[in-house]
Amino acid sequence: MKSNRREFLKLAAVSAMGVGAARLGFLGDAPAFAGPLPTAADFEKGFKAKHWGMAVFSAKFTPELIEKCRTACHTEHNVPDIPGKKQIKWFWGASYHEAFPTEQGQFLSEDVEHREFPLLCNHCEQPMCVRVCPTQATFQRPDGIVMMDFHRCIGCRYCMAGCPFGARSFNFQDPRPFIHNFNPHYPTRMRGVVEKCDFCAERLAIGKLPVCVEAAGGALVFGDLGDENSDIRKVLREHFAIRRKPDAGTSPSVYYIL
Repeated sequence: MKSNRREFLKLAAVSAMGVGAARLGFLGDAPAFAGPLPTAADFEKGFKAKHWGMAVFSAKFTPELIEKCRTACHTEHNVPDIPGKKQIKWFWGASYHEAFPTEQGQFLSEDVEHREFPLLCNHCEQPMCVRVCPTQATFQRPDGIVMMDFHRCIGCRYCMAGCPFGARSFNFQDPRPFIHNFNPHYPTRMRGVVEKCDFCAERLAIGKLPVCVEAAGGALVFGDLGDENSDIRKVLREHFAIRRKPDAGTSPSVYYIL
């Protein structure tokens, strides 16, 4: 009897290990990078602003730089790499005509017309996605960042219909098997949940700039639009900038310097 009980316990232990391994496999391979967890001291260094915004020096962007920023963003946020129509996008590139369909100059320069532009959530001052969300899974912080509570999202996709910029993606399937470099410091999503860029709110909270800004090497300027002495306000004073689809009336917080 004792021998049978011992064998049973061994089998249970092996089964538990198998389940554990399966769960790790469920989330992809072992974490590619797993830095130390933030401490209370890190959160004391967090950045604050009246209204966060971004300026894009579009002439500095090449397809290679857009891919570098996309990879940095998607790795940081466990964005699955799903090809085809079910693709999940937080940061991506698009042509001028796709990015600015209502800003079609008659004599647009070939350089601008054939340039690839980096796109992301515009964190609008008047976000339609917030208005139409029935569960308040999408909400706007006092500093202007449009956030998502993934646990409250019921997958109705009203926010996707309301967003005029196509900045949101829907998980038609379990995204976790498609995460190649799992970051244990950021939550994964599940089937039936919408997701999008959050201006790296989790990094701002510990005094770090958005990861795409770090990867861009000066091609992206991030800062407080409410502070006239901030770097972004200085950039916007010195350069002519446009925003996407101004006729939509949402007042984006991302500015493009042509």
